[in-house]
Amino acid sequence: MTAETTSRRSDATRAAILDAARRRFAQDGFRKATIRAIAADAGIDPSMVMRYYGNKEGLFYAALDIDLELPDLGAVEENSLGEVVVRRFLELWEEPPGNEILLTILRSSMTDDTMVEHIRRRVFAEQLMPMVLRVGDPADAPRRAGLMASQVLGLALCRYVLRLPPVVALTHEQIARDIGPTLQRYLASRPDTYDLR
Repeated sequence: MTAETTSRRSDATRAAILDAARRRFAQDGFRKATIRAIAADAGIDPSMVMRYYGNKEGLFYAALDIDLELPDLGAVEENSLGEVVVRRFLELWEEPPGNEILLTILRSSMTDDTMVEHIRRRVFAEQLMPMVLRVGDPADAPRRAGLMASQVLGLALCRYVLRLPPVVALTHEQIARDIGPTLQRYLASRPDTYDLR
């Protein structure tokens, strides 16, 4: 067996473990998911999971590492910013593997302070903030990014976790029409446009 063949097998095993872990963590949560169940789902021995990821926590963070591939808003027509962001949000939340990863992150953040820090750093600071910095006043980007996060996480909670029937029933077009303008306002707003009297 060549080194290249071994490397391909190793990559395939890692991918199978991560796929199984994402599904299992999304379904059972961190506490209930077991290495044994994840290994069974991947069709491998539990010792292989430990070999590649060390322990359940190491596997959890590897499985939840996600590149959101957010749009470059500097290349988007100004009046379409909100709609573009909403459509990307829906792709992430409704297509694998993003849907499993994001659902697990959202659920876990409700009870795990380590996951909260992971979201702040890996999602908010490293991905959302750079996207928002491409438009509007850079000094105001943290406020605008925070407002955007509050909107999309609220939508995610209602649509994918609580599964509120009127929110689940919305089509992508309805969400883009209803939520897009709100995100547009956050992206384009400035603090001095608010009348705080």
